[in-house]
Amino acid sequence: MSDVKQKLFSEFPPVSTADWEAKITADLKGADYEKKLIWKTNEGIKVKPYYRAEDLQNLGYLGTNPGEFPFIRGKKTANNEWYIRQDIVVTNLEGANKKALEVLGKGITSLCFVFKKGTEINKQSLSTLLHNICLSAIEINFAGHKSNEVAELFLQYLKEKSYDNAIEGSVNFDPLGRLCKKGNFCCDSLEKSVEEVAKLMKATSHLPNFRTVAVHGVHFANAGASVIQELAFALSMGAEYLNLVTEKGISPSQAASKIKFNFGVSANYFMEIAKFRAARLLWSKIVEAYDASCKVPMHIHAETAKWNLTMYDSYVNLLRTTTEGMSAAIAGVDSLTILPFDVTFEEPTDIAERIARNQQIVLKEEAYFDKIVDPSSGSYYIENLTDAIITEAWKQFLEVQGKGGFVAAFKEGFIQTKVKEVAQKRDLAIATRREIVLGTNQYPNTKEILTVKPCDQTAACCCTCSKDGKCECGQDCCCGDKNCNCDCQEGKCDCSCCDDSKRVAEPLKLYRGANAFEKLRLKTDFANRRPKVFMLTIGSLSMRLARSQFSGNFFGCAGFEIIDNNGFKTIDEGVKAAFDAKADIVVLCSSDDEYVNFAPEAFEKLGGKAILVVAGAPACQAELEAKGVKNFISVKSNVLEVLKFYQSELNIN
Repeated sequence: MSDVKQKLFSEFPPVSTADWEAKITADLKGADYEKKLIWKTNEGIKVKPYYRAEDLQNLGYLGTNPGEFPFIRGKKTANNEWYIRQDIVVTNLEGANKKALEVLGKGITSLCFVFKKGTEINKQSLSTLLHNICLSAIEINFAGHKSNEVAELFLQYLKEKSYDNAIEGSVNFDPLGRLCKKGNFCCDSLEKSVEEVAKLMKATSHLPNFRTVAVHGVHFANAGASVIQELAFALSMGAEYLNLVTEKGISPSQAASKIKFNFGVSANYFMEIAKFRAARLLWSKIVEAYDASCKVPMHIHAETAKWNLTMYDSYVNLLRTTTEGMSAAIAGVDSLTILPFDVTFEEPTDIAERIARNQQIVLKEEAYFDKIVDPSSGSYYIENLTDAIITEAWKQFLEVQGKGGFVAAFKEGFIQTKVKEVAQKRDLAIATRREIVLGTNQYPNTKEILTVKPCDQTAACCCTCSKDGKCECGQDCCCGDKNCNCDCQEGKCDCSCCDDSKRVAEPLKLYRGANAFEKLRLKTDFANRRPKVFMLTIGSLSMRLARSQFSGNFFGCAGFEIIDNNGFKTIDEGVKAAFDAKADIVVLCSSDDEYVNFAPEAFEKLGGKAILVVAGAPACQAELEAKGVKNFISVKSNVLEVLKFYQSELNIN
C-alpha cells in the first residue's frame, strides 16, 4: 500500500501556498483579493477561498479522540447514533398517548410531551399519558407548562412501575429561557426558580441519564442571532445555572450532568457543524473551571430553527430542514427534532410529521450518518471554522461574564441589543436579497395564492398588550385568538405579556426571517384585486430577457400577477398590449443604451394610466428622471421597501 501511495504522490508533485497565491493573483488581474475571494460571515468570520494542511498547525486540540476530554469530537466512540425525536402537544391525554404509541412504531426513538396551559397534570393524567409506553426502550422528555411538577410526578411513576435507573430523558425546565421569551421568571422570582432547579437536580440524582434543566440556545437562533451569539449566550446561561446551584450545595459534576443544551440549526451548513464541535469544547472548559476533576460532556439536543422556515413555497422547507439535520447529525448531537414543513401555516398534518420523521430515517438508513463518529474531523475548512467559533464565542461569553453573568446582562438589555444588531443586519440582507430565502424573496411561485389566513404555529407572542387589546408583537397572533402562543389563554394570566409590572427584562423577539415578505404578500392575497405587472420587452434580445426575468421575480415577491412577453417591435405596440391587459405597472425591459429613447417615449404614451418602471440602473438615469421617469429597480434595490411603496401606490393595504 505504501508503494502505491508513493507512486501517486510522485505523479502529482506538491504545490506550495505561494504558488497557489501567485496563480490566483494572476487570474484576478488586479482585482481586490479580499473583496473577490474572502467571504465574511454574519458572525464576522473571514472565510478564505481554500485551506491547506498548514492551516491546522496552530490548532492545539487536534490530538484528541472521540470520547476524550474536552469532547470536541463528541462523547460517542462506537458509532454516531442519535435519538430521532418528535414533539407531541398534550391537550387530550388519551389522544396524545395514542399518537405516541403510533409514532414509536414508525421510527421515533425519542418522545417529548409538550403540556399546554390548562392541561390537567396529576398522577392519574400522567399514567394515562404514558400507558403502554416502554420507557426503557426510548428517550422520554417533558416540556411546556409546569414541567417541574411533571418531573416530580414522573419520578413517582418510575418508582411505582419499578423502572431501573437507566431511564434516559429530560425535563425542559428553564427559568432563564423563560426570562428570554417572556421577560420574567416562571416561579415569580429568580430565587424561587433556583430553588426549584436545585430541588429537581437532587431528586433525580439516582437517574444519571435523566436531565432536569434545559438551556435553550435555540431561542437566540429564532431571534435572528448569529451562530456565535447563540453559542456564547447559551454557554452563559449554562454557567449561570452552575453558579446558582453550586451555591445551593450541588456539586459542579452533578449540576453539569443534569443540564441539557437545546440548540437550533440554521442553514449555514458547515458553520453549524463547527458550532456543535466548538460548543462541546467550550462547555468542557467551563465545567473544568468549576472542578478540575469534572469530565462531564455537554449533552446536546438540536432542533431545526424556525427562523429559516417559510410560509409560501413551503416544500422548500423540506430542503432546508434536511440539510440542517445533516449538519446536526455530522456534528454528533445526541438527539434531533426536524420540524414539519407545514408548521408555519397550519397545525402539522400527519403526512408532514411523517416526512419529518423519515428525513432522519433516510439520514440513518440510506446515508449512514449514524455509522461514523465525527466525520468532519481533520477537514481543513471545518477545523478552522471550529477554531474561529471557539475564539469569537469565548470573547462574547467573557463579555457577558464581565456584565455580572447572564441574568445581569439580560436585565441590562446587553444581550437583547447584541441580538437585535445582528437580526437587523440579516433583515436588511433579506430585504436587499444579499441573503436569499428561496421562494420568498427570490424565485417566488406566483401561482400560489392563499385564500385562508394561515395560523403560524411558530409565532411567539412577546407583546405587552392586555387580553382585550391589540397584539403588537408582529407575529400575526392575537391575545383573543385561540391559536395565540401567549400563556394567557386559560385562567389568570401569569406572564409578562399581559402585565408590564411582571416584566423584569425585555424579552427576545422571536420571529422568522421571511415574516416581512410574507406579510407583504398576504396583503396582496387578501386584497380585493391582484395588481398586474406587464413586461414591455423591447430591443436587445439578451438584455430584455434577462431583465424581464429579474423583474418578474422582483414583483412576484409581492404576489403581483406577472405578464411576460417575448418582445415588441415598437413602444406603441407594447403600450397598446399593456392597456389591453389592464396593467397596473409596466416594466420597461431593454438595454441601458436603448433606454435613452425608449423610456421617455413609453412614459409619455402611458400617460399616467399605469406606473412605468425601468428595469436596471442605467447611466442615463439622471437624464430620464429629468424627463419624468422616476421608477427604477435593480440588484441594488431594497426589494422589500420598493414593493411596499408600490403596494401603497396601488392602494393594497
